[in-house]
Amino acid sequence: MPTQVNYGPGDALLVVDMQNDFCEGGALAVTGGNALVPAINAEITAARAGGALIVASRDWHPVDHVSFAHRGGPWPEHCVQDTPGAAFHTDLALDADTIRVSKACAFDADAYSAFDATGLGGYLRSRGIERVIVCGLALDVCVQATALEARREGFTTLLLEHLSAAVVPDAVAEVRDALKSAGVEVSGEVSA
Repeated sequence: MPTQVNYGPGDALLVVDMQNDFCEGGALAVTGGNALVPAINAEITAARAGGALIVASRDWHPVDHVSFAHRGGPWPEHCVQDTPGAAFHTDLALDADTIRVSKACAFDADAYSAFDATGLGGYLRSRGIERVIVCGLALDVCVQATALEARREGFTTLLLEHLSAAVVPDAVAEVRDALKSAGVEVSGEVSA
């Protein structure tokens, strides 16, 4: 059973890429994505109650983004700006106060971390944030990159593993070890 996070005003809950294209039925679906939404919503409620900042990152690709297979990239077309696939999951409890961070918006550059060319680190520091709590999709891609970058940016970082799902479930233990080695705390470990 994962430990309950005690949120305060120095915390930011960072929900990574909970978008339609990354959930079942989407262009680049991660198995178990839809099932995460109710528990992430409960975490958002707890974070709000504790006075924490809520941040939701999203892939926000232009048409013909460099990461797409038809451009020689590793991924099928996904999360194209202003399409239903790029929208946050319909049931995700994001309110008007949620900070929305768009990444990988340039035609010629990909980005996996919510901190990559977004200014998020400086923004969080300006708001007095000291700890970043990370969850979402996909654990072995953007969640991992975001947690590692949060640590490099100097934030105490906590991964909520039970509120994340991996593209490759067999990679979970390796990701967990890499994050722990980088100084990221991991809560709610799930068996792969």
